[in-house]
Amino acid sequence: MKYILHYLLLLLLLPVTGFAKTDDPAGGMGIIKGQVTTNDNKPAADVTIYLKGITTVTTGDNGTFVIKVAPGDYDLQVSLTGYETVSREVTVTENEVTNVNLQLRLSRKELREVVVTSGRMKFRKQNSEFVAKTPLTNLENPQVYTTIGKELLADQLVFSVDDAMKNAPGLTKMWEATGRSGDGGSYYNARGFIMQSQLRNGVAGNVTSKIDAANLERIDVIKGPSATLFGSILTSYGGLINRVTKKPYDHLGGEFTIAAGNYGFSRVSADVNTPLDAAKNVLLRINTAYNYDGTFQDNGFNKSFVFAPSLSYKVNDRLSFLFDAEIYAGRNFVSPIFFFPYGQTIASLGTNRADKLPIDYNRSFTSDDLSQKSMNSNFFGQMNYRISRRWSTQTNVTVTNSYSDGTGVYFYILSNAAVTGNPNAAGADYISRNDQFTANSTDRMIELQQNLNGEFNIGRVKNRFLAGLDFFSHNSDQFFSGGTLDTIKSHGEIPTYRNFNRNSLSELYETKGVDFVYPVKNNTNTYSVYASDVANLTDRLMVLAAIRADHFVNFGNYDITTGTVSGNYDQTTLSPKLGVVFQPVKDKVSLFANYQNGFTNKNGTAFDGTAFKPEQANQMEGGVKVDVFGGKLGATVSYYYIKVKDVVRPYAANPLFSVQDGTQVSKGFEAEVSANPFRGMSIIAGFSYNDSKYEKADADVEGRRPGTAGAPYSANLWMSYRLPDHVVKGLGFGLGGNYVSDNKIINSVSVGEFTLPAYTILNASAFYDCGKFRFGVKMDNITNQKYWIGYTTMSPQKLRSFAGSISFRF
Repeated sequence: MKYILHYLLLLLLLPVTGFAKTDDPAGGMGIIKGQVTTNDNKPAADVTIYLKGITTVTTGDNGTFVIKVAPGDYDLQVSLTGYETVSREVTVTENEVTNVNLQLRLSRKELREVVVTSGRMKFRKQNSEFVAKTPLTNLENPQVYTTIGKELLADQLVFSVDDAMKNAPGLTKMWEATGRSGDGGSYYNARGFIMQSQLRNGVAGNVTSKIDAANLERIDVIKGPSATLFGSILTSYGGLINRVTKKPYDHLGGEFTIAAGNYGFSRVSADVNTPLDAAKNVLLRINTAYNYDGTFQDNGFNKSFVFAPSLSYKVNDRLSFLFDAEIYAGRNFVSPIFFFPYGQTIASLGTNRADKLPIDYNRSFTSDDLSQKSMNSNFFGQMNYRISRRWSTQTNVTVTNSYSDGTGVYFYILSNAAVTGNPNAAGADYISRNDQFTANSTDRMIELQQNLNGEFNIGRVKNRFLAGLDFFSHNSDQFFSGGTLDTIKSHGEIPTYRNFNRNSLSELYETKGVDFVYPVKNNTNTYSVYASDVANLTDRLMVLAAIRADHFVNFGNYDITTGTVSGNYDQTTLSPKLGVVFQPVKDKVSLFANYQNGFTNKNGTAFDGTAFKPEQANQMEGGVKVDVFGGKLGATVSYYYIKVKDVVRPYAANPLFSVQDGTQVSKGFEAEVSANPFRGMSIIAGFSYNDSKYEKADADVEGRRPGTAGAPYSANLWMSYRLPDHVVKGLGFGLGGNYVSDNKIINSVSVGEFTLPAYTILNASAFYDCGKFRFGVKMDNITNQKYWIGYTTMSPQKLRSFAGSISFRF
């Protein structure tokens, strides 16, 4: 570590120098040189040229471009959203210049509108290579997904993944990150199901603390059951969250940022990139940040350090490597989480809404010394090999490790009747203070993945093909234990308020012992093979078919007290996927439909001795995607229906046993719009409605919305305006917010119903970007709204906050 820090310091002290470009084709390389023009033979400036699988360049003012590459055959493409893609097969010869001229089917006036707007279309949906693991544009993809790009993150002064997720339609935060090994990351809800951010660049990338945005390029939120291509371990029936990280580039550059705000917030971050050799084949990029965040309450904090280096090595024209690491280390105070005791009815509390409970919103009810140490050390390796112009392979290796040690405070909401023993006592004026600590707990994931991508034709039908092998190993060695310290009032004068501290807990465990011990020591392996093909039956009609064969092996739970293993089992599952896309207006309007599958492995036997099989979720979805007016308006509207079958539920005839015949249905509507109505103005908006219920379940919950399904309605909006360059170049403003409807977190016949009230949060930002410097300020929760999140639990959220940042680029 000492040498890494020394090298980082050296990078920060490097002089700001440039590297000259050359058109000289000597040294065994070749040159592709050309010009892009419009159909009226005018030069097309600022157009992106794609050399498939190799690089991208942008045309100059006169429409010209130069690319230096090794000899070989290449696909050269010019692609503008909403217009026909121009492609050319190019053969490059050693030490020679290959001239290429390309003409767009677009008038100079229309092109000028596209180019001018493209510099301001910061929030328009981007295509993602990870969603289908095949190069498909958004309009070609029958699956719904949202991409949250770096431009939006910069406008909103986003410092964490949590901050970024407010831009994803239909996705709401349900639980704060606890930092506990294995399960400590933030929880969200999409389409009625709980999900976490556990994928990074398409493979395992679990981080169990609050995830810093230091090396974040963008986020892909992929909707619906997605086990066919991504497996079942890291995904949910609602979808998945994939973080796409920053990659090295071929010149010296970087950015330093200092930020500060209220509640003790302070942050220092750096992004440094440099080539390590003259040929620019070895590139290094380092992102690092130190972050300290206090709390709006009387006690609490979260401090973290992240170090994320990325090294790329281009061996030759065909072979390249990418090596990444993410090192997280920090200490955090678990944000207050309020539970409801088992068997206590909601009626006994005197209210069924969080805003009516007398809990003091500004108190943490604990001491700052009850913190937890958490660490993540994640390592990634990728090899890309181009077999031919149409075929390539990719090998991924990832190892993620999480560790935690320390307290995990939580509270129970208690009725006055339960505390006083008087059954006629009304209200809920008390809470119990509890601890569930982890002791040197570790969790490791290893994933090995091999992908083969290619294109081929069957007659006139173009096929884009993917085949993959995946090995996933999950090893948990965690120890949970704890106890209850005391019962206190939840408001007003509390004489023993300061007693919930480390010394008191140590004394409790020494004198009374722990209330429970819950070790988790097991290992699972998953062996998978999958294939996908997208067939262009015509230039407007595409069909996607995919399937996964998944063999799951659970080696059982190890009991350290007896030295025995129990509960081992294995299951094999097939997971299909189908999709259809028809473009009535080519490259502008797509009608799509999909069938998607997800599953969850289940252990145990039914009352009749029958072994459980994997639980299955099947989604049917249809909708429309548009990208019109030269990319100034993009939208996705869809309706989905998800049915989960083979749910394990209590057996009514004998509660000591279970039966696997339960069903749950989740259906709804989602809409997302991105628009650039005039120069400098960017808008993103989303709306979601979800209807979830248990269709066949225990009588206590049958026909009711699950307490884990989140709020039925949600909406998001962000508007950003950058003043025209001739007024005040680089000055801009942003305004937006989020709405979430009432959320029933308890919903059963026997216990009753409890609701987290609806809330509307307004946020704003202002920034001034003048090239090498950027200044930004933001204010979140402008109206100082008190609101709660949770599922089966409730947690108070941050009040009005503000922050400012200064960045220097080189």
